[in-house]
Amino acid sequence: MGSNGKILVFVDLPGGEVDETGRGLLSYGARLAGILDSPWEVAVATVPDFEQQAAFGAYGTPAITCITEGNSLLDRPALLGKNIAALAQATSATVVFLPHNDLGSTLAPIIAHEMSAAIMTELVTVRQSADGVRLSRRALGVRIAETRLWDRTRPLVATVPTRSLSQVLMATVRTTVPTVTTWSPETPLTGTAATINGRIPPDPQTVDLTEAEVIFSAGKGCDPATFEMLKELCKLLNVSFGVTRPVYDLGWTGFERMVGQTGRTVTPRLYVALGISGSMHHVGGIKDSRRIIAVNSDAKAPIFPNVDEGFVGDLKEVLPRLLKQVKAGIGGAP
Repeated sequence: MGSNGKILVFVDLPGGEVDETGRGLLSYGARLAGILDSPWEVAVATVPDFEQQAAFGAYGTPAITCITEGNSLLDRPALLGKNIAALAQATSATVVFLPHNDLGSTLAPIIAHEMSAAIMTELVTVRQSADGVRLSRRALGVRIAETRLWDRTRPLVATVPTRSLSQVLMATVRTTVPTVTTWSPETPLTGTAATINGRIPPDPQTVDLTEAEVIFSAGKGCDPATFEMLKELCKLLNVSFGVTRPVYDLGWTGFERMVGQTGRTVTPRLYVALGISGSMHHVGGIKDSRRIIAVNSDAKAPIFPNVDEGFVGDLKEVLPRLLKQVKAGIGGAP
C-alpha cells in the first residue's frame, strides 16, 4: 500500500443520527487527513437520510460507504469487523479509525487481525516526524503512557477516547455534498453468532457514573428536602445523580454515587454541581467534564472559578422552581 493511503473513519449512527461522538469523529477525520496528507472517507452500518448526509457534509466528508446489511451486523461485531476490514482493503485504506467506546474497542482488534495491521488504542496525538508518524496514547487520567512510531509500511487501526473528540468545525473545512454508495464483499462473509432480540437502554439512576452522559450532583448545601427534590428532578430528566463526600458520609446514598478523587472520576458532557463548595478533591474528579454548571449560595465558593457557568442562589428556592418548570414541560402537575 502507498505511504499516503486512504483513511477510513467508521461512524455509528445511533437512532439513525450523527450524534456528538459521530460529529467528533468527522472533525477528527478531517484533521487527521491533513496531518497525514491522505484522502479520507466514512464507512457506516446504517444508511443515512438526506438530513444526516448534510450533517456529514458540514464536516467536509467526501464520501460515505454504507455496508450492506450493516445495521444487522451491529449485534455481530465479529462479522462487522471483518466487513470493515474487507472494505478497507478493497478501497486501499491504510488507516481505520474508530471511537474508543464499547463498539469501537470491540471492533478494533478484529479489524487489525483481519488486516494484519498495527493497532493503537486510546490515541491522543498524531504528528509527523522525520522517521515516521508518532502516535501517543493516554492512560491513568492525563498521563501520557507511551508514544509509538508508525512507519506506514503496514496498515494502522486506531481508536480515540470519546472525551477527546471535539465537534468544533475547523476553519479550513469546506462543506461538501458527499457521495453515498453501498458496499458488500465479493464473497459473502459467513459465521454464526448469538442474535440480540432487543436492547434495554441504560438506566441513568443506576448506570456507573464513569459512563454517565449527564450528572446532577448534591453537595453539603443540600438538606434532606432539597436532596429528595434533586433525586426527583434527575428521574424526570432521565439523568444520573451524584454526591460529594460530605453527603455520602451522611448516609444518604451509596459509595457508587460519590463523585471526586476519593470516589468516581467522571467525564460527562454536562455536570451540574448543586450546593457544592468545590474542594480540590471534588474538582479533580470532575475537571474533564465537557461542561460544568454550578449553583451555590456563596458567591465566593471555590467551585466557581472551575466552572463554565455559575449561579448564586439558594437551593431551597432554586430546586422547587426548577422542579415545577420541568414537571410543566413534560406535562406533569405544575
